[in-house]
Amino acid sequence: MKFLEDSTMKLFGLALLLALACATASAQSGRIETSGIDHLASRASETVDINMDERLLQMSARLLSNQDQDEARIRELISGLKGIYVKSFTFDNENEYAEADVEAIRSQLRAPGWSRFLGIHSRHDGENVEVYVLMENNQIAGLAILDFAPKEFTFVNIVGPIDLERLSRIEGQFGVPDFDLVRESTPTRRNE
Repeated sequence: MKFLEDSTMKLFGLALLLALACATASAQSGRIETSGIDHLASRASETVDINMDERLLQMSARLLSNQDQDEARIRELISGLKGIYVKSFTFDNENEYAEADVEAIRSQLRAPGWSRFLGIHSRHDGENVEVYVLMENNQIAGLAILDFAPKEFTFVNIVGPIDLERLSRIEGQFGVPDFDLVRESTPTRRNE
């Protein structure tokens, strides 16, 4: 009987260790689990759900022309990506999602490697934008954008090596909202 208990405990410990290793590997891949917010679709008046894994991105890249300069840039950018995932919900009424829905995403972005580098909160219209990056070997390996307002909830997850300047070129395309991640700066003159 003691042998059976010891064996069961060892198997349980091994299963727990494997589960933790898989969870850590998943978090480090840059892909954020979004099934925890799928229930919002039943309350939303408009839903966008985009799941473009590496295979679909490469197939899409082949459809883009090398002759068109904009399409060639997009093709270059998405060629190294592992995935683009977007979940966006628009509601007719306020408070259709809970803080727990925001936290379901945010808690994953506290995993090792992820860093929040931008946070915007507007008291005027209640909009919040949070941008996170996953760093690996001094390179951005993942990007997550959480954008929520009283009647909207959007989450964008881009997986793979990312150059923010090049990324700004696909804003507004492939379901990626235009967040003005990289804004052109204009020098300001000071009165002397």
